[in-house]
Amino acid sequence: MIEGKEICKSFDGFPALDHLDFHVPKGAVYGLVGPNGAGKSTLLRSCMGIFKVDKGNIFVDGEEVFENPHAKGRMVFIPDEIFSFRTADILEMKKYYQSIYPKFDEKIFEGLRECFPELSEKKHVRKMSKGMQKQAAFWLAISCRPEVILLDEPVDGLDPVMRRQVWNILLEEVAKREMTVLVSSHNLRELEDVCDHVGFLSKGKMVLEKSLESLQGSISKWQMAFEGDCPGFENIDIMHHSDLGRVHTLIIRGGLETVRKKIEAYHPLFLDVLPLTLEEVFIYEMGGEDYAVKEFFTE
Repeated sequence: MIEGKEICKSFDGFPALDHLDFHVPKGAVYGLVGPNGAGKSTLLRSCMGIFKVDKGNIFVDGEEVFENPHAKGRMVFIPDEIFSFRTADILEMKKYYQSIYPKFDEKIFEGLRECFPELSEKKHVRKMSKGMQKQAAFWLAISCRPEVILLDEPVDGLDPVMRRQVWNILLEEVAKREMTVLVSSHNLRELEDVCDHVGFLSKGKMVLEKSLESLQGSISKWQMAFEGDCPGFENIDIMHHSDLGRVHTLIIRGGLETVRKKIEAYHPLFLDVLPLTLEEVFIYEMGGEDYAVKEFFTE
């Protein structure tokens, strides 16, 4: 549905996107993951046609996006900082959205009203809290019936109940209409619950792109102990190794059963495979201890 090939974008000589390739399947919820400055927001704005890339191409269902009103009319972008006209309320912003999105659905707008009960339609959007502005943006965006929705830190500022409400609305649209979602967020725990594909960005490059299922199936976390010293683990791709007394914890790349057989060959006293979160996968895929939290001591 969304495809980028050899995308480059620089700002004052700094490469924000560096020969980046990616592919978001139709109907997928695709999470963009990466450290600050990795290029996530730049990629979203390039996908929406806000930025013109210096090199490469971005396609939405086969159409190039930049300066293409038809392609843009199928997409909605909710940035981290919500846009509204200076004195516009929700009803005035609704008229604006109706003027540029031919599929804007009045029935959906009315149906979503009860999902955002705290919003005042006649209050200036700019005078609302950040969380209220986000709710208004989602209300308007979903009413446009987009085929693609781009989200930059989408639930930042929302309380837990409203976060769940917003994700439920989005996932229902994905299930009913195969809406495609491309979302950037620092909340990896939340992305793990909703995404089926992830792309790891670092320094403007796509380091890794996989379905969440295959990603979590290719890396595993193991705990074990041995009678004597810990063996050398030949022919095992260890991404991280820590120990607490005689108990060793290893992050290992490879299929579960293959890894299990290799470790069992060293006759551990016990061997357990533990759940591995998307956050842990991110840390070790993006450089292991270089991305881990550093401790700071003062005397």
